[in-house]
Amino acid sequence: MAWQYTGTNEKSGAEWDRLVQFLKDPLFRLEDLGSLNHTRELKRLDEYLKNKANPFREEYGWRQSTVKIRLPKEKEKFKSEDDAPVLEIPGVHHRCLTDLITHVFENEVSKTFNMTPFQQYWQTPDNRDIKVFSESYSSPAMLEAYTEINSLPREPGDELERVVASVMVWSDATHLANFGDASLWPFYVFFGNQSKYTRGKPTARACHHLAYIPTLPKNIQEVYIDIFGEATTGAVHTHLKRELMHAIWNLILDGKFMEAYEHGLVILCADGITRRVFPRFFSYSADYPEKILLATIKFLGQCPCPRCLVKKTDVCKMGMKLDMRRRVTRERIDNVTRRRHVEEARALIFQLGVPVDGARVKAILNDESYVPIRNAFSERFERLGFNMFKLWVVDQLHEFELGSWKALFTHLMRILHAVGGTAIQKLNERYRAVPTFGRGTIRRFHTNASAMKKLAARDFEDLLQVSCSALQCSSQFDIFTL
Repeated sequence: MAWQYTGTNEKSGAEWDRLVQFLKDPLFRLEDLGSLNHTRELKRLDEYLKNKANPFREEYGWRQSTVKIRLPKEKEKFKSEDDAPVLEIPGVHHRCLTDLITHVFENEVSKTFNMTPFQQYWQTPDNRDIKVFSESYSSPAMLEAYTEINSLPREPGDELERVVASVMVWSDATHLANFGDASLWPFYVFFGNQSKYTRGKPTARACHHLAYIPTLPKNIQEVYIDIFGEATTGAVHTHLKRELMHAIWNLILDGKFMEAYEHGLVILCADGITRRVFPRFFSYSADYPEKILLATIKFLGQCPCPRCLVKKTDVCKMGMKLDMRRRVTRERIDNVTRRRHVEEARALIFQLGVPVDGARVKAILNDESYVPIRNAFSERFERLGFNMFKLWVVDQLHEFELGSWKALFTHLMRILHAVGGTAIQKLNERYRAVPTFGRGTIRRFHTNASAMKKLAARDFEDLLQVSCSALQCSSQFDIFTL
């Protein structure tokens, strides 16, 4: 207790209990404390972590590479883009995607994978068959991919079972501290061959980290000034961020992966069966700022959607039949025309010194809100007939829970404030009265829900679930029930 209440006041009761457990451990020996020195042991620990416990070690499949991007400059003309100065960005930690797929299918976890897709139906009491959309491996996209790989020509003697590796990619730049600029930007992969109920469990370790994206160098302005004599404009800085994203994806989608994409990977799976596994991208989930980086379109431009060409002025018609038809008839397509326009714009920027966001560049690309960036997915898959724009799926967390639902809840709070009286207090009381449900499914509302203080996506998810449950259980709709 003297140790507990002397020195620093940051030692909690839990830390006191941990100390007791250390002292009771059979490996603890009092005589070892005689030569113990904190500074020396800290150095030893750092050395151990550096050499033994580094998560980016080569034996774990990690590589460290450098990517290069070209630097444009307004009014600076080059004979070609290849003559423009190069900015090298080191420290790109990444894994080989084909090695990752091979490792996963060789692992015991692949015994739970669904290798053959199927369709699922629910038969109603009146004998009607209703199609069920549930798992990735029973989706129309999986069936289409399975049919496609099995229709590819086989080499003489190739009788191996052909399997689709359903690659589902996520990425999200993450701020790590309330103060300072510490951050991470990971790419990570799940496999649609695995049940979503398994993928949703952290203990299943179904998430496979693919790469960590560095930011532009902190001394980017100094480097640019050394080369051109003046600092970058905001448009050039944004252009370089876009270039960096696609330079890294070009690194990941290497020749080895493209070979596997076309001809498959021969893998002895954990169940003892050798299969030819064809990787196929099924989805890429990211928030809107990242999605437009990947789709190489402008942020909230004239056509703000990464999947279709619906105009910003028509967004207010969302949900109408006309809007739903437009999403199909005006779908974005990665075609020769789009790629030619990008090359024309880049020629203006590098060979004629036209500003990155200049009027001449906009005249070429602005109609469909594209930017002068060579898209890594387009470059790799253009000859294979793969439309990259179908990859960018709806992000439930950012686009609904932190987007639409948050906006709706905020609007409801404004209504209650306008009503006045005890409306707000009554709402808070009702939310606090809601009991928890399941293990962490719905948590208790200890504070006032109306304040919305530092609510994360999970908090808005709880608010949404409680509100939907109230609507389903209520025979009468009123503002307080909602």
